[in-house]
Amino acid sequence: MATVPALEKPPVVLAETPAVRPRQGWRKYWHLYAAISPFYLLFLAFGLIPVGFSLYLSFHRWDGLGSMEWAGLSQYRYLVSDSDFWSSIGNTLIIWALATFPMIFLAMVTAVLLNSAVRFKNVYRFAYFLPNVTSVVAIAIVFGSVFSTNFGLVNALLRAVGLDQVAWLNTPWGIKVAIATLMTWQWVGYNAIIFLAGLQTVPGELYEAARMDGAGPVQTFFRITLPLLRPTLLFVLVVSTVTGLQSFTEAQVLLQNTSNDSTFSGGPDHAGRTMVLYFFQQTFDNNDFGYGAAVAWGIFLVVVIFSIINWRLVQRRDED
Repeated sequence: MATVPALEKPPVVLAETPAVRPRQGWRKYWHLYAAISPFYLLFLAFGLIPVGFSLYLSFHRWDGLGSMEWAGLSQYRYLVSDSDFWSSIGNTLIIWALATFPMIFLAMVTAVLLNSAVRFKNVYRFAYFLPNVTSVVAIAIVFGSVFSTNFGLVNALLRAVGLDQVAWLNTPWGIKVAIATLMTWQWVGYNAIIFLAGLQTVPGELYEAARMDGAGPVQTFFRITLPLLRPTLLFVLVVSTVTGLQSFTEAQVLLQNTSNDSTFSGGPDHAGRTMVLYFFQQTFDNNDFGYGAAVAWGIFLVVVIFSIINWRLVQRRDED
């Protein structure tokens, strides 16, 4: 009887383990690092180094030409007791409040109208955004004519309705109202575009369900639109706080011809002297670069505090 030969098993071929290449580190990607290095070099040269130098300078007395003199914490001790600095903080906060809250309200209303518009949406968006990209200096010059005492458009309207004219740029509250109006006009369109982007993320089904339940436009706005816009509102409020508390050009250009004291005096009775104007006055009028650096760090602290307060207020309402 013939025997059946046993079947041979095919040889097992082991997969070759790829050779481990030595780590090349940054050398392999040096051309990528070189491509992005200009940004970091510029940021280092014009960002980090000036910030560090300003902190170093705030502990010295220096007029910009002679040798520096160590002052320790004396600059900051004087800053805490400086009535002019606290007055500039008060002016800045009043102008910020007069400009920010009406601006946010008008921007939100404008965004709602833009969101419901059917025709010419892009034209409206361009028109509302245009003031933000226009030169602040040009805007301030125009507003100086608008609020002029004898030939201003605002006083002409007041006289037309039988009211007395107001010396807007020569009275403390008139100065603050004029600066706040300028800032409101400048930023309403920009923030309206931000709110419009937030509105377009709200699902339309929510509005349809609200209409079916009999909710009116006011109830829909406060119960649907406003709660869902809180992240956008937080962003707008924080950015408006940072920019509003650092206002400089508006007051400086608008009031430069209303006082013989200084270019950075802020008009009669220093009513328009903001924190940044006070910083420029100490640094470039008085040539006190050390104290000017201390004022700059004081401004930074005020901006951070109020930004945190606004953020916490909005976040707390969101959690509730």
